[in-house]
Amino acid sequence: MIRMTTTTGLLGLALLLGASAAPTAKAEDGTVVVYASLDREFSDPVLRDLAKRAGLTLRPKYDVESTKTVGLVNTIMAESVNTRCDLFWNNEILNTIRLKRKGLLQPFHPSAAGELPPTFVDSDGTWYGFAARARILIVNKNLVPEAERPKGIQDLLDPRWKGKIGIAKPLFGTTATHAACLFASWGDDKAKDYFQRLKANGVQVLSGNKQVAQAVSSGQIAFGMTDTDDAMGEFEAGAPVAIIYPDRNPDQMGTLFIPNTLCLIKNAPHPEAARKLADAIVSPGVENRLADGPSAQIPLLKTAARPARVETPATVHAMPADFQAAADAWDRAAAFLAREFAD
Repeated sequence: MIRMTTTTGLLGLALLLGASAAPTAKAEDGTVVVYASLDREFSDPVLRDLAKRAGLTLRPKYDVESTKTVGLVNTIMAESVNTRCDLFWNNEILNTIRLKRKGLLQPFHPSAAGELPPTFVDSDGTWYGFAARARILIVNKNLVPEAERPKGIQDLLDPRWKGKIGIAKPLFGTTATHAACLFASWGDDKAKDYFQRLKANGVQVLSGNKQVAQAVSSGQIAFGMTDTDDAMGEFEAGAPVAIIYPDRNPDQMGTLFIPNTLCLIKNAPHPEAARKLADAIVSPGVENRLADGPSAQIPLLKTAARPARVETPATVHAMPADFQAAADAWDRAAAFLAREFAD
């Protein structure tokens, strides 16, 4: 009996010592895991430069165009029982709000946060918006005479352009965000009617916003809805395209501007390294770099430079989007659009 007790005690002591000696998942070793849904060609150089300057080892994971944003969001949700991601650089905002509502984010406070407009800062400090893009129309100038060019998103319903218009699949990325914002702004009935009429007008549903811009550039379609970064790529490559900021007049709905967002994941394995890198990302330097680079992102920080290449909320009427209401509408919009555009 004594021998059994002694053996049990020694075994327990060995297990205790072994457990205390084992490395923990949260050990800070200078590593930071970043999931990024902004196009890799734009986000990767920024992340690698910032990590190098901060003395951090970067472990990035990027989304693919066909499941933009949603793929990484689903991964973060699935990994919530064993968190792997530290920072999520999202190329839009609604899925970030959805992560917060599921309790998967934790507060952090970048030093430049006070320079952001209140619309683009979470009240609890769990996410920050920066480097926006506008949802615009890109038009092939050879196919659409200047006098006939669209001025708003309702012009995609014009029968004369039947079969010659395009959008990205509205289940992912900024196209899904735009759709949810329309559901919140117009109400479900009007938004559903718009997308059903768009489908009836022969809209070509392409895999992503870049593919929409390329289809317009090549003449596959006359015009389509996309983001400024993808449109600028074609415009600056010398393609025969024009960029139109839709519904831009004060008496119209306004152009939708969608920010990138950065958030710190709850139970992040490397929280200190993540906060250090987050402070570097939400900064005028990064916004200026993204504005000057090929993606032509639109700065939101007060001290960032103002680009001349793209329009901003200071130069066109911006859609007064209620992102919280749009997040409320997300599931309803997604279910409807999945039925309409799944194929």
